[in-house]
Amino acid sequence: MSITTNLQEVLSDLPQGVRLVAISKFHPNEAIEEAYQAGQRIFGESRAQELKAKHETLPDDIEWHFIGTLQSNKIKYIIPYVALIHGIDSFRLLIEVDKQASKAGRKVNCLLQLHIAQEETKFGFNFDECREMLAKGDWKLLQHIEICGLMGMASYTDDEKQIEAEFCSLNNFFQEVKKQYFASQTSFREISMGMSHDYHLAIAAGSTMVRVGSKIFGERN
Repeated sequence: MSITTNLQEVLSDLPQGVRLVAISKFHPNEAIEEAYQAGQRIFGESRAQELKAKHETLPDDIEWHFIGTLQSNKIKYIIPYVALIHGIDSFRLLIEVDKQASKAGRKVNCLLQLHIAQEETKFGFNFDECREMLAKGDWKLLQHIEICGLMGMASYTDDEKQIEAEFCSLNNFFQEVKKQYFASQTSFREISMGMSHDYHLAIAAGSTMVRVGSKIFGERN
């Protein structure tokens, strides 16, 4: 099946209010252009240099999201044009994004990444670490970032009950911190969870943004 057909199939699964980030990392410009021609505008990349190169050669109205593990020394390369950073997993990283966004004269949207999976290979704050950071309040002094919500990845397993429980734990935590710290902030509204193999479960658990790659573009070579 073509990228266009795959994309339309995924989009048909999404209820109103759930946005699709087409994960285009490691795929060539031609694949992104086909999805673009089919109407997709939000794409996700995980490497700063690849994102920079694609930004420079693809249409200007693409909304680029950074979805990978972000290294502090690479932030400056993506700050001028990234629309949303999904994987903020430390206060130190938030400070560096704020610093580079200040230099670029921008305010950059960010999601806090929570470690909800059973797998040690996944990254992110645990719930208590995130509570501690938010309670401390230093993040409120950062003028060039906007915390817009949370991101999490469920365990890679066939156990749907476990996946559902992990997604629900992120939604519950979102409701908790929304009420406590972001009640008056309308921009705090995103729960980014769900990928090619589990986005249906994520949507049922309250996801507002799914990150789908292989189901659209096929497996990477």
